[in-house]
Amino acid sequence: MDLVPRLGSRFPLVARDAEVELLRAALRRAESGTAGAVLISGEAGVGKSRLLAEIAEVARSSGARVFTGRCVDIGEAGFPYLPFIEVVEQVRAGNPEILATWPALGALTAAVPMEPARLGAESGAAGEDRSLGQIRHFDQLQLFDAVLGALTELTKDACLVVQLEDLHWSDPSTRDLLAFLLSRLSTQRVLIVASYRSDDLHRRHPLRALLAELVRLPAVERLDLQPFAQRDAEHFVRTLAEGEISDHLAADVAARSQGNAFYAEELVASGSTSGDGIPTVLADVLLARVEKLSPTTQRVLRAASVTGRYHVRHPTLDAVVDLGRDELEAALHEAMQHNILVPGVEDAYTFRHALLREAIYADLLPGERVRLHAAYAARLASHGGPAAGLAYHSLNANDLPTALAASVRAAKEARHKGALGAELQQIERALELWDAVDDPESVASATEFALTCQAAYAAGSAGQPERALAYMRTAVPLADEQDDPVLSADTRRQLTQALLVNGQWTAAEQAISEAWDLIKDSPPSVERAWVLAMRSRVADADAQRRSFAEAAAEDARASGSASAEADALISLAFCENREDHADQSAALLERAQQRAMEAGALDVELRARFNLIIARYEQGQLDTAARIADEGVQRAADVGLTWSPYGRQIRWMRALAHHARGDWDAAADAAAPPGEKVSDVIAATLTATGAIIKVSRGQFEAAEHDLAEIRQEWYRTEDEQIALLAGIAGAELACWQGRPESAITVVDDALEAVRTCSGERWPMGGIRLAVLGVAADADLIGHGPRAADAAVLERAVADGDARLRLAQETAERGTPRGATLGPEGQAWVLRAEAEHSRLIGAQKPEPWQAVIDAFGYGDVYQQAIARWRLAEVFASTGRRDDAAVQLAEALSVAERLGAKPLAEAVRSLGRRARIALPGAATSSVQVLTPREKSVLALVARGLTNRQAGEELFISEKTVSVHLSRVMAKLGAASRTEAVAVAYQRGLIGETTQA
Repeated sequence: MDLVPRLGSRFPLVARDAEVELLRAALRRAESGTAGAVLISGEAGVGKSRLLAEIAEVARSSGARVFTGRCVDIGEAGFPYLPFIEVVEQVRAGNPEILATWPALGALTAAVPMEPARLGAESGAAGEDRSLGQIRHFDQLQLFDAVLGALTELTKDACLVVQLEDLHWSDPSTRDLLAFLLSRLSTQRVLIVASYRSDDLHRRHPLRALLAELVRLPAVERLDLQPFAQRDAEHFVRTLAEGEISDHLAADVAARSQGNAFYAEELVASGSTSGDGIPTVLADVLLARVEKLSPTTQRVLRAASVTGRYHVRHPTLDAVVDLGRDELEAALHEAMQHNILVPGVEDAYTFRHALLREAIYADLLPGERVRLHAAYAARLASHGGPAAGLAYHSLNANDLPTALAASVRAAKEARHKGALGAELQQIERALELWDAVDDPESVASATEFALTCQAAYAAGSAGQPERALAYMRTAVPLADEQDDPVLSADTRRQLTQALLVNGQWTAAEQAISEAWDLIKDSPPSVERAWVLAMRSRVADADAQRRSFAEAAAEDARASGSASAEADALISLAFCENREDHADQSAALLERAQQRAMEAGALDVELRARFNLIIARYEQGQLDTAARIADEGVQRAADVGLTWSPYGRQIRWMRALAHHARGDWDAAADAAAPPGEKVSDVIAATLTATGAIIKVSRGQFEAAEHDLAEIRQEWYRTEDEQIALLAGIAGAELACWQGRPESAITVVDDALEAVRTCSGERWPMGGIRLAVLGVAADADLIGHGPRAADAAVLERAVADGDARLRLAQETAERGTPRGATLGPEGQAWVLRAEAEHSRLIGAQKPEPWQAVIDAFGYGDVYQQAIARWRLAEVFASTGRRDDAAVQLAEALSVAERLGAKPLAEAVRSLGRRARIALPGAATSSVQVLTPREKSVLALVARGLTNRQAGEELFISEKTVSVHLSRVMAKLGAASRTEAVAVAYQRGLIGETTQA
């Protein structure tokens, strides 16, 4: 039997909210007296059974009864009525008297022994013989009426959910009965949910005709369950692996499974996550479908599997399999009818699922595999085609010289298309073959040194800086073998760039010093200008940096290198900014960007754009910074450098700028996972940035998951931003969740990591971390019974004092990018002072008003937080009208941003202070049910639970349940508070109060 293990309720339900809601809505309609049916389709293993298990659990929790029947693959005729036999047996087990009322049901149970017989009134194929084994004396109509009648009768006590699985294996009788039931659905409290595999429905499958009829019925809905998208598939894989899997492997499993839940589960369970193998269980399941096909079709599929991830064109397949035209076309028709192959562009075919191709390919005999690869290679060599395909087939046919030459050509083709990842893959293949081929330079028409440098550039541009550094280290001795000082110097200059990207400053200084010693006595040249430009980047002192940059610009102009000149201008712009000449700095950056664009120096152009964004951001010009970042991200994408060193930095700054200015959708888009293989550092930086946004939006579970995944990356010397951003997100998360002790721990750990990675005693990011620490100290004093603990109070105040000093001293002693601390840094220092005033209980509005003013350059979220805190001060000092103004403004911003934690905090303060806020009454009324409002009104009149129950003709326990739900929805801790909140929100009038 072709069986796929069912994804039961023990498996995580991921990314199925829309599907579950559709089924919930159908269930609600059935409960209210409108019967319906949902037909769920999807490929094998996509999660249909898991979805059915979920709705069954939902149905049972609401009081509905669930009956389940399954079809089984036991031949074309099948077992008549099998799923309905299972359903009727379940009905009889709970309602044995049902047979007395509907005796015809005995035909579907073991309770009434009967002899084989033939039924009349049959549908389907004319004159079809349906020997039913257990059915006698009852014709179909009587049986169908009995099933419908019994189900209808049972709905008097509860809503019914009937689940029928695997209809693609259903027999004709089952299909007839299903059609009868669905055509007669009306006011019964019944929901019928049936599933089938869409990939098993070939063109002549008997279920197809029935489905075409059923979907026309008004009570029937269709639900096509699609495989997971890549991001959801990765989340599913991580959940299956219980977090014990890296981002790279999770992405690999998600890609190989193509969003199929069962395939992903098998790959995770077997540990097969590299593409080098396929689990035996999964291979057996997949190959079982192929083995049902004719030998000729299987032969064609084996030949097609050799194409790897590429499609195969009809003429190529024709040449490789050596079949007659009619035989080949018949085989292809059969493969497509059974959803093994699908038509691609023009005259090409591809496998419907990549793992199916893997399973067939793995099943080939070694000699057969080599022979087929050689046939494909010969075809590509004689008729032309992608060099990548020729390289792949030649390598697997053991023709190494052809594979080497084709790999080099394929790398060039990939570069012209902007496919840097593919370029790197092809160059690496060529380098792997280098020593296995005689006279490789002649074969490849390239040197090993050139290919190594090309690999380094491709790796860096594709978001893999560690591999770029490894290749540049290899390139240095290869350059030295050329006995060319200029070449050796330039190679060390490129090594310096790779070292800087990886955060290895000491090694970078040594490399560029060696480069300068090799080239300093040479006349001006492009290489000399670039070495000077790089010396400017690694210089410690401002004066030294300017001197090198000016010399680099002079050499660049003398040698006609616009790219080196542009790079030097960026360093000069940095010097101008350090001297508090912001306008001159910006002008130099814009000039550098223009020069780089003229020269086609894409990396230099992106560096100029990044520095412009940073400059505008730190000047408080958020809209300008965001606009430049948007343009920069698009430019990087257009030229294929999204994950290059400055391409990814621009993307990161886009997220920060948009988050600050209040466009959180754009920020989340910029911080979205890469979706492709990149460095762990890049992925972790984006994840940490995204976690800040998720915390702000109240997506706590997702943020916790992300922060846990990147915790091991905090001490990566390449970028201290990981620890800083993750520390910010983690501290804010803990504070919103009411865990100030945890927030303090996160702040301390993050500050230590930032100092270690940056090598600075006063890193500027320490200001914001210090602020969050003071805020956590203030929260700690006001939380629970520990608030009365004098020792806790003393420690919190002492800790807050130290953190305030840290923020202030960092502002004084730290090294900002500009001559002085910018608007953002100044605003955070002021917030540190305001949080400290909250810590010591100073009910003064001035510190918080100063914070609001300081963030007035455009950070609307931080302003809203400050308004919430200012409202607390006003409310505690009796200035309710002033508090109402601040709360209204804070709530407006929070709701616009989708900042749920802040919005809830604002509403909570409004409730405690009895301040009516816009929209509060409306939202509450929509939350409470009519019965809950009735209970609330009676409690407001002073009635006890028992008295309220007598008034409403319900039990005292039921009143208690309703009241508990009311308190939960209103955020009230007691009956009295629930009444007060309800009165404030307009749920009850003044006259109803006791």
